[in-house]
Amino acid sequence: MIKKPFYITTTLPYVNADPHIGFAMEIVRADVVSRYKRGKGYDVFFNTGTDEHGAKIYENSIKEGVSPQEYVDIYAKKFRELTALLNIENVNFIRTTDDKHVIAAKEIWKRCYKNGDIYKKEYKIKYCIGCELEKTESELVDNKCPIHPNRNIEVREEENYFFRWSKYQKPLLDLYQAHPDFVIPDFRFNEIKAFVSRGLEDFSISRLKSKMPWGVAVPAGYCDMGDEDKHVMYVWFDALTSYISTLDWGESEGNNFKKYWLQTSTPSDLSSDHREVVQYCGKDNLRQQSAMWQAMLMSAGIPNSTNIIINGFIISGGVKMSKSIGNVISPFDVINNYKSVTDFPEEVLRFILCHEVSTYDDSDVTMDSIHAAYTAYLQNGIGNQVNRIMKLSSLYLNNEDIKNILEKAEQGKLSNEYTSYLDDYKINEALHIVTAKVKALDEYIQSTEPFKLVKSDNDMQKAKEIIGQCILNLCDIGHHLYFFMPRTSMAMYNFIKDNKMPE
Repeated sequence: MIKKPFYITTTLPYVNADPHIGFAMEIVRADVVSRYKRGKGYDVFFNTGTDEHGAKIYENSIKEGVSPQEYVDIYAKKFRELTALLNIENVNFIRTTDDKHVIAAKEIWKRCYKNGDIYKKEYKIKYCIGCELEKTESELVDNKCPIHPNRNIEVREEENYFFRWSKYQKPLLDLYQAHPDFVIPDFRFNEIKAFVSRGLEDFSISRLKSKMPWGVAVPAGYCDMGDEDKHVMYVWFDALTSYISTLDWGESEGNNFKKYWLQTSTPSDLSSDHREVVQYCGKDNLRQQSAMWQAMLMSAGIPNSTNIIINGFIISGGVKMSKSIGNVISPFDVINNYKSVTDFPEEVLRFILCHEVSTYDDSDVTMDSIHAAYTAYLQNGIGNQVNRIMKLSSLYLNNEDIKNILEKAEQGKLSNEYTSYLDDYKINEALHIVTAKVKALDEYIQSTEPFKLVKSDNDMQKAKEIIGQCILNLCDIGHHLYFFMPRTSMAMYNFIKDNKMPE
């Protein structure tokens, strides 16, 4: 049987610094969706990777006295290691320095050029290297980028190639109207619709190689005479193409592109008219993902994405995380902090990023708040609950009892409210369903008091029934917990199957 394809990608983090907790959030949430879809029988292609060209990379490599390639190799390794450490499952990892990506970036340039959407002109702009984006006066605060207030705005004046973004104002608005859930959540969708409605200005898509050589070379024959080998692609034009270069799209349409982006292999009984091509990103990527990239796809004759999911920022101590402020939280540090107290320290971070961080709004996270949530929900919550129930079970239930309970548990289903939240990418709300189940089970134990009933022979049968129901509820909790904390979920199942307490 052919499974319905499902494509999901994170943004590609820029490798000018160590991985931070914001990227960890994005990839963990995408992993939750990927596992959930796979559990529903979808054929999932899950993508992440690293964005490795541009001015910031070139600038930092010079400071560190290494070549740009050596610099990005060091940092790309750290991001790849983080995906493994977080137990991110079945993920493809694309680097924008990969050969197949370079081929794809050149090919999309060629298609846009042939379509008349690339031209050259002189221009003068205010530019934020931190964002790698042009900034209008209305976007600046005291002539500073509000996202990178520690960097000076540069005034740039040179002759570069431009993409005719202005041409795609109406097509983009038509796309938004035809797909009312294109950007999630609604208030972010309203932001981008308002932005596009105000009018679009063509944006620069090349840099002079003499000033900034670290990028994909503009393809010869698809630029003005005499410009061969003089320009490299602007980092955003290059990097956005990674969402299809990962699928082997380039000089020809690879099988993965046909399967997961075009979804031509979808069987007719699984709604083949509804593609699912989902992109996760932070709110600072709204313009790039939902307007710039979509216009590039239109120009190149490629179907658009189907959903752009926009996360809020993780702030710390009331302000956006920043290396200069010193409030950046390293996912590696969080995991290392819990190695001595749990066998699955990465799942502490997975839980925090899904349970404690709002699905779409900004959330404040500190090392103290992480520890408070760990203590309340994992140590004193799920952990204590498993210990209490398994102690009673190991003493008063036999193997036949456990076998019958597990057979009944296999007939259980994920709750409708829970699946509705995950279908709508409401990660935070879905995990709250699980912790609510933990709380309800605690209340059931307190009201029935099986630990008292087992002391009386007259009440033993009643006690065993209550303990059995507790085990059944624990199976249900583990089932719902799996997409978020898979190793913890499997450990719970094994404790129940073997009818023993955690060591």
